[in-house]
Amino acid sequence: MDKDLRRQFNKNFTPEKYQTLLDKVNTGFGKKSTFRISETPVFIPGDIRHQLKDACDTLTSYLLTDEFKKNCDSAISKIGFEVPNENLNTTFIQFDFGITIDKNGVISPKLIEMQGFPSLYCFQNLLYESYIDAYDLPRDLKPFFDGLNTESYIEYLKKIIVGESKPENVVLLEIEPEKQNTAIDFYGSHQLLGIKVLDLCDLKKDGRHLYYIENGKKIDVEKIYNRVIFDELEKRKDLVTEFDFRDEVDVEWIGHPNWFFKISKYTMPFIHHNPYIPETRFLNTISHIPNDLENYVLKPLFSFSGEGVKFNVTHQDVEQVKDPENWILQEKVHYHAGIETPNPDEPVKFEIRMMHTWEQGAPKPRLINNLIRMSKGEMIGVKYNKDKDWIGASIGLFRE
Repeated sequence: MDKDLRRQFNKNFTPEKYQTLLDKVNTGFGKKSTFRISETPVFIPGDIRHQLKDACDTLTSYLLTDEFKKNCDSAISKIGFEVPNENLNTTFIQFDFGITIDKNGVISPKLIEMQGFPSLYCFQNLLYESYIDAYDLPRDLKPFFDGLNTESYIEYLKKIIVGESKPENVVLLEIEPEKQNTAIDFYGSHQLLGIKVLDLCDLKKDGRHLYYIENGKKIDVEKIYNRVIFDELEKRKDLVTEFDFRDEVDVEWIGHPNWFFKISKYTMPFIHHNPYIPETRFLNTISHIPNDLENYVLKPLFSFSGEGVKFNVTHQDVEQVKDPENWILQEKVHYHAGIETPNPDEPVKFEIRMMHTWEQGAPKPRLINNLIRMSKGEMIGVKYNKDKDWIGASIGLFRE
């Protein structure tokens, strides 16, 4: 990563500045973060930024092909869960890349996962502003793409999510939003966009009409900014709701639920000969289990947040899969521990999420921001980083 900026940051770092960062994050939206915030942003050098942008361009180009449209439709038939009134295109796309190093020492991004689903668009703006203010970083360091800055970024989100509607007629829909790990982003969406954060159980239905009750008054729902993850919805048999996602209703989806399945790990085996994608195959297409399973990761297709992923795969793991058509075997990538920390024996590796939006009817998606997760452990994730510092949620900064 950018060695000069890293050296300067580490030299000037103090625990007091980090506490200032946490105070800004935890008070910015009136909600404390439930996940760990890293001590540092990641300073992305120009060559890595260029590779990331190129990787995103090649992937979005595939999403425009007839081949993708044919293959993604089969994802819906496979799961047997289809929500009516699908938009022309997804509103949100995330590409998650590991920054890797090969046996020749070449550093490059490799796609770990893709999602046709929203991410922490509002929180990342708060995190950026908090890093800049807490550490007095130069303002020409930005996380945004395509000429955006803080002000134009927020206005653009309003255009995508709220549009011509009144904010009160747009709801961010989630199951028990207060209890979610991403609740801080929901608070931010309300604060920055003015929209209502609504529990799925509080969404009311009258024929094709959706509404919620606010201070004893019926408020029409015109648009749903969907944050419900279907893994959780399927597990929560205790929920009592008036609205079923398969109902025919008069509402516009901002992030239609079908795209959660259509743009996902399910898409990756169909993309061939792409230097940014590790070899990925549907498990049911593999005639012989590889002898070098230590070089692979076993993943369920339609899970979220790493649920069910097996990093240290055994023959028994593969043989015990009862529905191999719903799993992939993916070539394991080796993360580059390229971020120096105050402890020279504990450098940090990271994944970067390239966050896109796609206006309905626009010719292609737009890359607008990024999100980073840092790790000192074997893999990315909380369970690999217990009692560690300089890990957790972060953001990539670069100069245009």
